[in-house]
Amino acid sequence: MKKIVLMAMMMATGWSAMAQDTVETTVAADFVNQYIWRGQDLGNTAIQPTLGVAYKGLSLTAWGSVGVTEASDTKEFDLTLAYTAGGFNIGITDYWFNQNGLDPDGRYFKYDAHGTNHVFEANIGYDFGFASLQAYTNFAGNDGFNKDGKRAYSTYVELAAPFKLATVDWTASLGVVPFYTSFYGTEGFAVTNLALKATKDIAITDKFSLPVFAGVVGNPCSQKAYLVFGFTLQP
Repeated sequence: MKKIVLMAMMMATGWSAMAQDTVETTVAADFVNQYIWRGQDLGNTAIQPTLGVAYKGLSLTAWGSVGVTEASDTKEFDLTLAYTAGGFNIGITDYWFNQNGLDPDGRYFKYDAHGTNHVFEANIGYDFGFASLQAYTNFAGNDGFNKDGKRAYSTYVELAAPFKLATVDWTASLGVVPFYTSFYGTEGFAVTNLALKATKDIAITDKFSLPVFAGVVGNPCSQKAYLVFGFTLQP
């Protein structure tokens, strides 16, 4: 799930919509050894393409994920509409999965509240420069349930701090789920994501470099830990 779109909604992709006087287009793809999102294991080796346009802080981005080693891995297609002004950002994401939803046939154009594989999420956040704070809440679609069996309005909050060390760009992240929801597998307030990610551009030619990244991710709630590696291709 996006991961991540672009700014807050697409933190999974690492692409940000910045205010521009001209239309900006993003075409890119990440290749990862495993798909880890907010401390959750969503699959094995995957290709994750991004296509986005932005104009004066407003952006529309498509992001996807498809497994390349396991046919059973979930396929994902997300659309995010976001707006950024200074450090402030707000957005809405439509997540879709071909499985693990209410429609066993995985139909994309089925939006029935009780039979859809779409999850709709709103986000709001602020980038202070030295750190950013983002909050995400599911408001419709195939959300999880609370302990009373009702819609949980599943919420995730993340604090991320970038820093530079030994010519490498690093980001430390802390993500929490504040209350019970089957969507994240929590039974109350829980830390679900502790991550440390490093990114470095590897020069291939005088005009082309390859961004390579690696990260350690831990989920204290599920007692799981992961080592993620990948690279990004972008014209």
